[in-house]
Amino acid sequence: MKSALEQLIVKNKEEEKAYTASRQKEIDNPKTESNRRNFLKKTALGGMALSSFVGYSFEDTVSQSTSKVNRSSAPSELKITDMRYALTAVMGGTAIIRIDTNQGIYGLGEVRDAADVRYALMLKSRILGKNPCNVEKIFKSIKQFGGPARQAGGVCAVEMALWDLCGKAYNVPAWQLLGGRYRDKVRLYADTPEAGSPEEQQRLINYRVKDQGYTWLKMDVSIGELRGKPNTVVNGKFWEDANGRLNQWGDRRNFMSYGNTMHPFTQIQITDKGLEELQQVVANVRDMVGYEIPISTDHYGHFDLNNNIRLARALEKYRLAWFEDMVPWQYTEQWKTITNSIETPTTTGEDIYLLKDFKPLIEERAVDIIHPDLASSGGLLETKRIADYAEEFGVAMAMHQAGTPVSFMANVHCAAATQNFLALEHHSVDVPWWEDLVTTVGGFKMIDKGFATVPLTAPGLGIELNEEVVKKHLDSRDKSFFKSTDEWNELRSHDRTYS
Repeated sequence: MKSALEQLIVKNKEEEKAYTASRQKEIDNPKTESNRRNFLKKTALGGMALSSFVGYSFEDTVSQSTSKVNRSSAPSELKITDMRYALTAVMGGTAIIRIDTNQGIYGLGEVRDAADVRYALMLKSRILGKNPCNVEKIFKSIKQFGGPARQAGGVCAVEMALWDLCGKAYNVPAWQLLGGRYRDKVRLYADTPEAGSPEEQQRLINYRVKDQGYTWLKMDVSIGELRGKPNTVVNGKFWEDANGRLNQWGDRRNFMSYGNTMHPFTQIQITDKGLEELQQVVANVRDMVGYEIPISTDHYGHFDLNNNIRLARALEKYRLAWFEDMVPWQYTEQWKTITNSIETPTTTGEDIYLLKDFKPLIEERAVDIIHPDLASSGGLLETKRIADYAEEFGVAMAMHQAGTPVSFMANVHCAAATQNFLALEHHSVDVPWWEDLVTTVGGFKMIDKGFATVPLTAPGLGIELNEEVVKKHLDSRDKSFFKSTDEWNELRSHDRTYS
């Protein structure tokens, strides 16, 4: 033991000497900012030579020698110094942001799938110089710049990155900062896209259930399935695009396209024949998976509440887990009518920003399940508040997620800290490089047999970017990869919302 300790002492002296020299060099460098210089002086280890502990037990020696080691940072002196981004190819262009600080630690966030990264960049001038650990304070100052759906992408991305930073600063997982965890693993539901044939649908389902181990699925029951089948919808031809499709995502530049027209205003109806066709689609899937696995449904098309009720009743016997986004979330009374008219649970919420707009749906019990997307709802803390409020009214929460592993892990931490949670969406099951975009801190397996792992000790979100993989999968429109964003540094407005 003494020989081993003496070797440790010699090694430690060498490391101390090199470490002190490197710190002093940085302190003496005229380019070192004053905040960084003060931090280096205050956190210098100094006077920790192991030679003074030769008479101690090994345990006491280790305890004494590490008692002053700075394991994370100096949180009270953290300052935001930069924000940069990389636009990934996930979901047609999903941006990851990185918020840097004066202490070398950084936080990762994500602008919601297919949202403009400028929603985040315009917030840079409003957070520079702030302490990222004051998460709620910063959130309150920037939340005025968010809105429904992807308009909230910037605010939520910053909020995610702040929790990642704060967790790293205090060396604790994000779920701990939200009040603790209810679970060590998070149940996932796997999106199963529409298929061109029953055989292809079976292959997609087998991959999810048998190969990947998912215990919950979601499928589309779209009137898109009725394309080319005469007498299945009324008034469909009027709304078809140039390719003969009822594309519910629509042309974003054509405000009056089918996809940009709210459900009550299309006057599309499903005929009895159309209902029979959609019944068969669901029956095929239910036969493939059996009844032990919940099947949720989504993306029906843009038609009114009466046709939604008819469709739901036609599918009741298949005991679906929920009907999602049947009408726009803004129509609380219509949602209440639908929910009270059918037996299958209803859900909406992926485009709702902040608790205040969830409250009518929750208080009126207009839906059975709320379904926030953390990259739109306000981030980790606001989504936790939404879930807690719903729990008081006996409403459960599932979580929508269609982004990179950054927002995925933000959702995992929030789900772990929330009692009334059901399942979290995973939208990239068929993307082979998706998990490789990041590495997990400590090497935990991010997804294991249909469940996400809650990191028990890894700080912040518990992940780091795998930069080489990210570089290989950047969106073709922007290959810049965390380039300088100094043009967004200057604050040019007075943002107060009252006089």
